[in-house]
Amino acid sequence: MDHYFTNNENLKSEIRNIRYNYDNYNFNFLADNGVFSKDRIDYGSRLLVSTYLINKKNINNLLDAGCGYGYIGIVLSKILNVYADMIDINKRALHLAKKNVGLNEVDAKVFYSDSYENVTDKYDLIITNPPIRAGKEVILKILNQAKNYLNKNGELWFVIRKDQGAKSIIRVLEKNYTLEVVKKSKGFWIVKAVDLKTVKNC
Repeated sequence: MDHYFTNNENLKSEIRNIRYNYDNYNFNFLADNGVFSKDRIDYGSRLLVSTYLINKKNINNLLDAGCGYGYIGIVLSKILNVYADMIDINKRALHLAKKNVGLNEVDAKVFYSDSYENVTDKYDLIITNPPIRAGKEVILKILNQAKNYLNKNGELWFVIRKDQGAKSIIRVLEKNYTLEVVKKSKGFWIVKAVDLKTVKNC
């Protein structure tokens, strides 16, 4: 079965436009077959963005890891007026994300990266709705390795469903992070993680 974290060049393209509003900000996103949440902005991503914006702190840059067609990175870049890097392994999603960056006029760079292999900078915020269907090993790689790309006092934010292993994933992450479940809604958990080394040095 083909999923949004794979590349199927034979999949028929059916571009559609998704409109999204947050407060007084209006966004337009191009989506297509073969990408995550192709018909609407998924609830988990919307909850992640809104929860972060309620609890935000001043940041200068962010990384949207597994950006899909760019919803999380673009919305936060625009509202917070900060630079965003956006990465994914799905080439169709990357193509769409680049178009959506221009469409929504944000300061962002979109590029291919399997986990963090092509990431060279560090960030005040790494934020992700990880690809659950890619498996727990892939998810933990994305979440555990994030600490290596965070600035001092940087934060990792992610969304995960309770019934898709939230508790067990948090237990694994506790070896490297101080974690806080900031929000629970409709089975989704929004989690903030800070590198344990940062906490110990404060």
